[in-house]
Amino acid sequence: MPRQLRIEYEGARYHVMNRGNHGEAIFLDDDDRRKFLVTLGETCTKASWQIHAYCLMSNHFHLVIETPKPTLVIGMKWLLSVYTQRFNAKHKKRGHLFAGRYKSLIIDGSDQSYLRRVCDYVHLNPARAHLLQRGKLLESYPWSSFNHYLQLPHQRAPWLRVDRLLGEHGIENDNASGGKTFSRMMNQRYLLEADETKEDKAIDKIIKRGWRFGTPQFVELLHEKVSFTPNKNIHIAAECNETMEVFGKRLIQKKLSELKMNFKSLERLPKTDPLKIELAELLRSQTTLSLEWIAAQLKAGVRGTLVNSLYKKRRHSKSAILEKKEM
Repeated sequence: MPRQLRIEYEGARYHVMNRGNHGEAIFLDDDDRRKFLVTLGETCTKASWQIHAYCLMSNHFHLVIETPKPTLVIGMKWLLSVYTQRFNAKHKKRGHLFAGRYKSLIIDGSDQSYLRRVCDYVHLNPARAHLLQRGKLLESYPWSSFNHYLQLPHQRAPWLRVDRLLGEHGIENDNASGGKTFSRMMNQRYLLEADETKEDKAIDKIIKRGWRFGTPQFVELLHEKVSFTPNKNIHIAAECNETMEVFGKRLIQKKLSELKMNFKSLERLPKTDPLKIELAELLRSQTTLSLEWIAAQLKAGVRGTLVNSLYKKRRHSKSAILEKKEM
């Protein structure tokens, strides 16, 4: 079976879903779910993502992602690998957590109704999986972005974008009144799902199993993008990585300029110099660049040397915090 195409471009929107390896759980408790959302937030910072909707189930997750920069591939690689590392460390497990390649449906951005249908599909997922107790509303499920749509703007994570979906539902004001309206509309939809038409069910099938969702013109646009891509399986992943490397070098240059230094003076410093470790932490927090690339760029030795230096720095920082608390 051919590998699913990964089409990336600025402003692209996707419905992304991935399941646990062999159908096993990827969340064993609520702490795991919180860790995943923290990791998702970090990914949004690193890859410049905006999230329109999400839903965490027991053995899979759904995300509706907008990528102002073409960073789906590098962002998903970081999200899945880092969450797997954190999950395995906590539960003392080894090996793969997720099953193969994640599924990504690319969404037409020329007509917001396509985004609405996908976000509604994600928010209705707990009800369709019969995870709501009898008589309970959609907001009773705690691990979906639906609840956050009912909150005030300052109560939400900065990476969750609600304006597009609210606007498509005809809700102009992002406030308590708008949240109540959104809740009423979506819960009515949930309660009336038995009356869905054949067309509604066909659309849901596309969202669940298709690779693109949009107008015929959108499909033509995607075919053009694919036809101009030398490697149709990788698409512009190489260009994305190059862009991230340029951004990483810019971060280093900015910090060195503040210190009135240059790359040559940085190279002359010892491999474990505190400045190199500080720069490595900066790059890890704001990019998806690998430790191998960071170590080579900073002349901080091999990957293992840098990992050891970062670990010692974190351990020292924790010790200093504990000493302050005890004083």
